[in-house]
Amino acid sequence: MSQHKPFSNVDAAWLRMEDSTNLMMITGVLTFDRLLDFDRLLALFAERLLRYDRFTMRIADGRSSTVRPRWETDPHFDLRAHVHRIALPQPGDDTALQELVSDMMSTPLDLSKSPWQIHLVEGCAGGCALVARLHHAIADGMALVQILLSLTDAAPDATAPQPATAPAPTGPIAALERTTQQIGTVGAAARAALRGDTEVLRQAVALGARGMAALNKLVLQSDDPQTIFKGKLGVAKRVCWSRPLALANVKQIGELTGGTINDVLVAALAGALRRYAVTRGQPTLVDIRAAVPVNLRPLDQPIQQLGNTFGVVFVELPVSVADPFDRVLVVRQRMNAIKRSLEAQVAYGILSVLGTLTPAVADLGVTLLGGKATAVMTNVPGPRQPIFLAGEQLRWLMFWVPQSGRLGIGASILSYAGEVRLGIVTDRGLIPDPETIATAFEAEIDELAALARVVWHTPEVA
Repeated sequence: MSQHKPFSNVDAAWLRMEDSTNLMMITGVLTFDRLLDFDRLLALFAERLLRYDRFTMRIADGRSSTVRPRWETDPHFDLRAHVHRIALPQPGDDTALQELVSDMMSTPLDLSKSPWQIHLVEGCAGGCALVARLHHAIADGMALVQILLSLTDAAPDATAPQPATAPAPTGPIAALERTTQQIGTVGAAARAALRGDTEVLRQAVALGARGMAALNKLVLQSDDPQTIFKGKLGVAKRVCWSRPLALANVKQIGELTGGTINDVLVAALAGALRRYAVTRGQPTLVDIRAAVPVNLRPLDQPIQQLGNTFGVVFVELPVSVADPFDRVLVVRQRMNAIKRSLEAQVAYGILSVLGTLTPAVADLGVTLLGGKATAVMTNVPGPRQPIFLAGEQLRWLMFWVPQSGRLGIGASILSYAGEVRLGIVTDRGLIPDPETIATAFEAEIDELAALARVVWHTPEVA
């Protein structure tokens, strides 16, 4: 029997943000040392992925229409139309895989079917890779990463579903995630501000002054400065990732500076962008903002319903700070300030409003928010121990969220089994060589780790 489900306001906002230069897709890459069995993979997807009905539903009604979009059961759904088997071109190395993923990230999904695809890529350094592309309208990045991890097991020979789980986030961002009780109040304030409803605004101020302070900051803060990282976007994207870095080294740096692992990684990204700007002749080194998605789901509850339940905070990256240790201290200070705010909840309220507006008016809101940042940044802790999918051990994984607001650079930091990597996606015409940023990130961590070892008199962690 055909089912219909309405889009939430926020889901509708993400659907309507898409254009050819900024596709609203979440992309994940998972690599393995051995080839996965394709039939076993299909059976696994049928058992664990399709239990979420949204993966068998398509989008009804036009994205540009004033008619509210809705989900409907795809009467012609076929799992094999979404799961494909392809071969990686020679020489089958990381560069070839990065080029393939870049092409996929530049190609829109077929919205006549359920908007997701997974490719089994054979010939990756003797093993294989899974490349997953999922439309943001299905769910937010945190939910989709959890769903991808639910496909995995803690052991290679698991016979019954025993999904591996990622640890709960820690540090300032986790504290933000736990501050959800005022979403309704702040959302009302955001809606009132966009309507000009002064009476509702007065009520919202009485209920949550912190929410109004965050709203004022989001609306009134200036646009990010013009740098080599901002500009007109094209269709083609470039993606790359760093080599694996020892998480123990990052933790040691944090202990030395009094910061969290998250502080160190964000500071290293700022340092990498600084190095890139210097080598590309940026005349003035200025701080730039990154839009950081913040999960607003309860941390202790499994994913029951899909959709988008997250806010956004704007983190100022200290690109102008020359000393790497000073950058960590500045990041720590700024993250602590964000932790005490309600910016994520305010942004969620604004997104909810954008989903109710006509596309032309909503586009003005996207432009307004997009101008306040230069990049999108995510930092997700993955499983601490090795995990397995369809009987094979996962070597490493990475994912990217869309660069919403027409931003030209996306940075994803993801840890897994004692290692951490940076993934970078850029607009090919704006930043044609994102691998330079990834290499600079490695150099930043190596330099900080070397200084920490000198202070602590400890050996290098392999």
